[in-house]
Amino acid sequence: MRPSFIRYGINDRPAWGALLLYGLQWLAVTGVSVIIMGKIVASLHFSESVAQLFYMQKLLFLTAMTLIIQIFFGHRLPLVVGPAVILLVGIISSGNHDFNAIYSSMAIGGMFLTALCASGLFRYVAKLFTSRVVATILILIALTITPTILKLMLTAPSPDQVGRNLLFALVLLLAMIAGDRLLRGVWRSTMLVWALVVGGLAGLVFLPSAGTIVHADLPLFSSMLTHWNIHFVWDLGLVLSFLICFLALAINDLGSIESLGKLLRPSNMERRLTRGMVVTGLSNIIAGFWGVIGLVNFSLTAGIISSNGNASRICFVPAALCLALISFMPPAIAMIWDIPAVVIGTILLYIMGLQLAAGLMVAFGSQEFTFHDAMIISVPVMISVLVSFLPTEVVATFPKTLIPVAGNGFVVGTLSVLLLEHGLLRRKEE
Repeated sequence: MRPSFIRYGINDRPAWGALLLYGLQWLAVTGVSVIIMGKIVASLHFSESVAQLFYMQKLLFLTAMTLIIQIFFGHRLPLVVGPAVILLVGIISSGNHDFNAIYSSMAIGGMFLTALCASGLFRYVAKLFTSRVVATILILIALTITPTILKLMLTAPSPDQVGRNLLFALVLLLAMIAGDRLLRGVWRSTMLVWALVVGGLAGLVFLPSAGTIVHADLPLFSSMLTHWNIHFVWDLGLVLSFLICFLALAINDLGSIESLGKLLRPSNMERRLTRGMVVTGLSNIIAGFWGVIGLVNFSLTAGIISSNGNASRICFVPAALCLALISFMPPAIAMIWDIPAVVIGTILLYIMGLQLAAGLMVAFGSQEFTFHDAMIISVPVMISVLVSFLPTEVVATFPKTLIPVAGNGFVVGTLSVLLLEHGLLRRKEE
C-alpha cells in the first residue's frame, strides 16, 4: 500500500506533460552530480581538454545506462544514480599511481561488491558497520575531500585573483545555506541545480576566465563506445585500498535503497535490494574497465519524492535518454566545462558540509552518546588527519605495496574505527 502523500506510484506512468516535466527534474538532479564529479576527476587525470571531454562522455553514458538498468532490472525503484564520492576519495588518495592500475583496482572492487551481494554474504559484512562506524566514515570522507575543494576554489588565472575567488565562494556558499533555510518543496530539493546554474553564470560574468574549450573545433556528434582506455594492471596495495572504499560504498548503496523502501513500502524489498546492489557492482566493473569513476545510488531521492509526491520510476526514462544523447554531443559537454572551478568547489564544499552534518547526526541520534562512543569516532579521525599530513618523503619510505593503504588517510581511519569498535573499545554487552 502506497503512502497517502504519493501521487504517482512506482509503476504509474504520468500524463505526457507531467512525465516530461518530472523527467527534466530528474535530469537536472542527476546531471549536477555527474558534472561536479566528472569535472573534478577528469581534471585530476588529464590536462588536455579533449581527454577531459572524452572522460565526461563515457561517464554520462554509463550513468544513463545504469539508470535504465536499475529502474527496469535492478531495484526497480525511483532512485538517482551518480558518481560515488567515496571512489573520488580512493582516486585522490591513489596519488601518482598509474591510471590503469587505479581503474583496474576499481574494476576488482566492483567484482568484489557483485560477488558479495549476489552470494548473500553482504548481510554478514554489514554487521561490522555500526552507527559509530558509519558516522566515522561519513566524517572521514568529508575531511579527505577538503584539499581537493581548496584546490578548486583557489584555481585562478593569476595569484592576485585568488582573493576574488574566495569572496565569490563565500557569497555562493552563504546563498546556498540561505536557500536551504528559506526554500520549500521541490525548490529546496533541487537547490544544487540552481546553485550550479546561477553560480556558473555569475562566475562567467564576475570572474576572469582561466581558458575554456574552443567549441568550434568540436564535432556535433562523437561516439565513445569503441574506446576502452585501460589495460589490466595488478597493484595489491591499490586493490586493498579500493576494497575498503567499496565496503563503504556498499553501505551507502544499502542505505539509499533501504531509505526509499521504508518511504514507499514496495513489495519484494529484499529481492529489490539484492538486485540493486548487484547492478551497482556490475556498473562499477564496467566503470573500471572503461576508465571512469564508479556509480552508486543516492539517498537524496527520498527527500525529492517526499516534496513532489512523484515516485514513478518511469519518469527516469526521459532523464536517462537525455543523458545518453548528451554523451554523444561534445559541444554540449564543452558548455558544461565552462563552469568555473570555484563554483564546482563551493558546491562540493556545501555537499561535504551536509555529509559531515549527517555523520554527526548518525553519531548522536541512535542512542545515548558516551565518552567511549566519542573515542571510537575521534581517535580514527585524528589518525586519518595525521596520515593525510604525512610528508611525501616519509610516505615514500613505506613498503611499496603498503603505500596505497598506509598512506591513505581514509583507509587508515576506516581500519582504525573498525579495530576500536569491534576490538579495543567494544561494548561489554556485545
